[in-house]
Amino acid sequence: MFPPHRVGVAVSGGADSVCLLHVLLELSPRYDLRVTVLHLNHHLRGKESCADAEFVRGLAARLGLPIYLEDLHLSLVVDSNLEQVAREARLGFFRERIASGSIDRVATGHTRSDQAETVLFRFLRGSGSAGLAAIRPVTAAGVVRPLIEIDRSEVLDYLRARNIPWREDSSNASRRFARNRIRHDLLPQLARDWNPGIAETLAQTADWALAEEAWWRAEIDRLAVDHFTERDGAILVPAAALRDLPLATARRLVRHAIERVKGSLRGVSFRHVEAVLALVADAEGGATRLPGVSVCRSFDWVRFAHPTPRPEWRIPLSVPGFAHLPGTKLSVSLDIVDNLEPFRPSEYVYNSEMGCLDWKLLPGSPMLRNWRPGDRYQPIGSPGEKKLKDLFQEARVPIWERASWPVLEAGGRIVWSRQFGPAAWCAAGVHSPAILRVREVVG
Repeated sequence: MFPPHRVGVAVSGGADSVCLLHVLLELSPRYDLRVTVLHLNHHLRGKESCADAEFVRGLAARLGLPIYLEDLHLSLVVDSNLEQVAREARLGFFRERIASGSIDRVATGHTRSDQAETVLFRFLRGSGSAGLAAIRPVTAAGVVRPLIEIDRSEVLDYLRARNIPWREDSSNASRRFARNRIRHDLLPQLARDWNPGIAETLAQTADWALAEEAWWRAEIDRLAVDHFTERDGAILVPAAALRDLPLATARRLVRHAIERVKGSLRGVSFRHVEAVLALVADAEGGATRLPGVSVCRSFDWVRFAHPTPRPEWRIPLSVPGFAHLPGTKLSVSLDIVDNLEPFRPSEYVYNSEMGCLDWKLLPGSPMLRNWRPGDRYQPIGSPGEKKLKDLFQEARVPIWERASWPVLEAGGRIVWSRQFGPAAWCAAGVHSPAILRVREVVG
């Protein structure tokens, strides 16, 4: 926990954090620790919150320790889950202090009792083994929990034996919070009626799950290298890989993709993961919306991305002209070439980068826009009109690439589309006096 020596101790004024501060201060000569006090005043309990802040300030002064005390008026925040908002605020405060370079680690006063409560809380909410690992002793963000193997009763014994005062948070008695109902009602009932050592059993469950999660994390990281393709903030996974992997591995790979895109797994449940795997098994493909992530199956790929509204854009073009396609790395340029020499199909027919139109046949100024459902035209070489949707299917264009697919229209008619080329009725020919070249530029 403490290879670095500068540690910020998160002190709320409660028994656990006050105990932690005194323990680390007592151990500081042995481990060469330089201790700083951290306190975030949420102002959630009015004068009581301010009294806690003053208590912590006085404690730091008596111990001769530096203190970083920050005020954040969460009492002004209207949210259905203030506990979660407060937790995010604390973590943000910790990250800021570490990023400032003033400390290297933040130590919090979580105990084995907190661990037991968290395991039970997450189990009741339907967490898998990843959630049951609960409170990590050490996190990648630099937060450590030195008391995680100590019961709350031991903390109180330590403080009373040394006559060390602490503050009681009145909200800890409120049954309004689920964690308090678990602490004061459910756990005591389980200990009384089922297992006197329930807290120890739950903490051991967390230890077991944590060790398994460490192994799985390394395995999933390895599989992600093999199977994930990152593109424009999205992650693409071959459907065959998810289909062929053992179910336990496929579930974890799906969770990992969601976490990589979203940044967390908050709000993501078992049924969300199963919905993704149902997409994988469905030969027709489709899409599903998860909290903070949109998942789409198209042909051979499953795509995980941030939900975004379907774009609609129209760009009038002058000739010569150049336009960047919104939300893509693609641009389209137009220019006119006089057809003074014999028409050379190898040079002017549509290919992956260029299409050629008869400038004199176009009924109006060109307009570049993205594909709309129902769009149809007759590409050169086609026996008749086709819906662009059908052309997408034939060319195996994934669903997520279609929304920004460029088409060029003139006089309300489609004259060109990316990849499928000029419309037959206005394609450049041998006798076209002037050729409008449509070029695609990537980058």
